Amino acid sequence: MSDLQLSLLNDFQRGFPLTPRPFDGIAQRLGLDLEALLDTLRRLTREGAISRVGAVFRPNRVGVSTLAAMAVPEGRLDEVARLVSARPEVNHNYEREHRFNLWFVATAANPAQLAQALHDIEQQTGLAAMRLPMVQDYHIDLGFDLRRSVGLTDRHQQKAAPSRALELDALDYALVEAIQEGLPLVARPYAEVAAFIGTSEADVLIRLGRLLDHGVIKRLGIVVRHHELGFRANAMAVWNIPDRLVDEFGRCVGASGLVNLCYQRPRRLPEWPYNLFCMIHGKDRDAVLEHLDHLRDQCGLTEFPCEVLFSKRRFKQTGARYLAAQPKAVAEAETT
Repeated sequence: MSDLQLSLLNDFQRGFPLTPRPFDGIAQRLGLDLEALLDTLRRLTREGAISRVGAVFRPNRVGVSTLAAMAVPEGRLDEVARLVSARPEVNHNYEREHRFNLWFVATAANPAQLAQALHDIEQQTGLAAMRLPMVQDYHIDLGFDLRRSVGLTDRHQQKAAPSRALELDALDYALVEAIQEGLPLVARPYAEVAAFIGTSEADVLIRLGRLLDHGVIKRLGIVVRHHELGFRANAMAVWNIPDRLVDEFGRCVGASGLVNLCYQRPRRLPEWPYNLFCMIHGKDRDAVLEHLDHLRDQCGLTEFPCEVLFSKRRFKQTGARYLAAQPKAVAEAETT
């Protein structure tokens, strides 16, 4: 990867300009003309380095979502993974090193649709799906530092969600649907979105600013695909923390600068006793394990029961699609 491509992918994952011609300033900073920048973004998208240029939404602020896990007999794993990945509600689907070996995220417009999707998956596969919805987030996705051996972001950039939820109107939902697969890679993307949903460019900019200010959108910018950019190891570490202490330790993990994501999720006893989850992505397994060791020491987690579930294969990875638009999936399983 060239230095210019690295700067483009690394430095513009958040803070995307809310101006009529957002790509102009980026092109100027990189010393490119506008068409050269747009051509580069289109090519990197085709090659798989970029998922999209656009919004990453905070979980459960637009629609609903849950993490789910299945214990799949080894001989059926490919078959079941194909069935799960075929669901438009599923945006991430991974094999992990555990008895619960298939982990996926499902999203929908409302709880009833999500419940129906999970029920349909269980009926199709004949297997139970353990639901693990987010209870509390301690660290949210703020991008991916491509210059480090472990893809982490600046812990100080995270902004707390407002205490009062923003009520979305019909045009807000139309905007979310229009941009959930990314902004168009044209000189005036917001004008094109505005024409599609029947409003003005200025109104789109105001609405996006409000969604960002209220934490509905976590970040706006380039969304990279970490696997294609060399971060081929990822681990989900889980701990069993006493309920009275989980917020304390969750905040420590979230503020550590050592994780990509950190959430509290419910236990599902007796099969699943863990309630604190974090994710770390790295260039190799050793780099991830080294960061986990630092995390245990830094936050005093060594005394609590823990499991580390490395991913083995990626069956599907897209952005979350909460509304009507259908996702473009990763077509085949890949090791990760």
